[in-house]
Amino acid sequence: MKQYKLLVLPGDGIGPEIIDEGLKLIQQIEKSEQISFVITKELVGGSAIDEYGEAIKDETIAIAKQSDAVLWGAVGGPKWDNPSASVRPEQGLLKIRSELNLWANLRPVKIWGELINSSSIKKEKLMNVDILVIRELISGAYFGKPQERRIHNGKREAVDTIYYNEDQIANIAHLGFKLARKRKGKLHSVDKANVLESSRLWREVVHEIQQQYIDVDFQDILVDAATMHLIRQPSDFDVMIASNLFGDIITDEASMLSGSLGMLPSASLSDISESGIGVGLYEPIHGSAPDIAGQGIANPIAMFLCIAMLFRYSLNLENIAIKIESSVAKVIEAGLRTQDIAEDSKDAVSTKQMANAIIEQYTMI
Repeated sequence: MKQYKLLVLPGDGIGPEIIDEGLKLIQQIEKSEQISFVITKELVGGSAIDEYGEAIKDETIAIAKQSDAVLWGAVGGPKWDNPSASVRPEQGLLKIRSELNLWANLRPVKIWGELINSSSIKKEKLMNVDILVIRELISGAYFGKPQERRIHNGKREAVDTIYYNEDQIANIAHLGFKLARKRKGKLHSVDKANVLESSRLWREVVHEIQQQYIDVDFQDILVDAATMHLIRQPSDFDVMIASNLFGDIITDEASMLSGSLGMLPSASLSDISESGIGVGLYEPIHGSAPDIAGQGIANPIAMFLCIAMLFRYSLNLENIAIKIESSVAKVIEAGLRTQDIAEDSKDAVSTKQMANAIIEQYTMI
C-alpha cells in the first residue's frame, strides 16, 4: 500500500470547518483505494500568532518540506486585521510559498452549467467558460525590495518594488504554453508593457519562449483590457499567465464568473514535470470568511476540488482526481446547494450535508 505524507494547516475563520470535511473525504479515499496518509496538523495564520507569536513556525516549514503535499484552509480575520502590525496572518502564507519555492499558482475557473444562474453575469456570456489562470507567485510586487514606509522631508511615503528576472518569467511562460497545448491550445499573456519596465521584460521573454510553441494560439493583452474582456466575453480565454499582482486581481475577478468564491480551488506548485508530479500547496481561494465562520454554512466544494488537484499534481493519481470532480458534478446536478450558490436560501444545505453527499457519491463511482 502506497503511503503519503500530508501536512494540514487549517488556519482561521472557516478554514478549520472546510479542512475537517476535506479530511473526511481523504479518509474515505483511504478506504476505497490502495493508499494511506500520514497526516500532520499544525497552526498557521492568526491561530499561530496567538499561540506562538508568529504566523508560521520554522518547524512547520520543515515538516512541509518533508511532505508530499500541503492542504491549506485560510488565514486572517478581524482580530488580526491591522495592516501596520509587525506580525500578520498573511505572512505565514507568503513565507511557506517562498520557502517551498511555490512559483506557480494554478487557478481553474469553470462554469458549472447547473449554477449558471448563480453568477451576476448574463448566462449567455458564460457558456463554455473554462479558464486556467497561472499566476507567478514568489516574486513581483509582493516580494520585491525595498518594500517599506518611511518619512521623507517630514511627510509619510511608501514604496513597493516590482522585481522579475528572465528565468522567473520563462518558467511561467513554459508552463503556460505546455498546459495550453493540453487544453484548447490558446494562451493570453497579461502585462502592462505600455507603462511598466517589468512588464516590458515580461513581454520580451514570453515572446522568446513563444517561438518554441508556435502551435499555440498566442496573444499579449494589457491587464486593464484583460479585466474588461473577462466580463465582456470570458469564453474567449483558455490559459492566462500573469505576474503576481496582476494574477491576484484577475483570478479574484474571474472567480465571480462562477457566482461564488466557494467553488474555486487553487494549486501552488514548484517541481512541475511532464509526469505531472509536483510538491504543492492546495488552497481554496475564498479566504477565511470570518462573517460566516462557525455557522456551518461554508461551501466545502472548493476544498474538495483542491484535494482533487492534490491527487492530480502532487500524487500523480489522475483517476482519483477525476472521481472527486465527478462526485462534485453529480451532487451539483442533483440540486444540492450551499447558501452561497442557492437561488433561495431556505433551500440551502449545510457544510456537512454538502460534504457528506459528495463523499457518498464518491463511494458509488
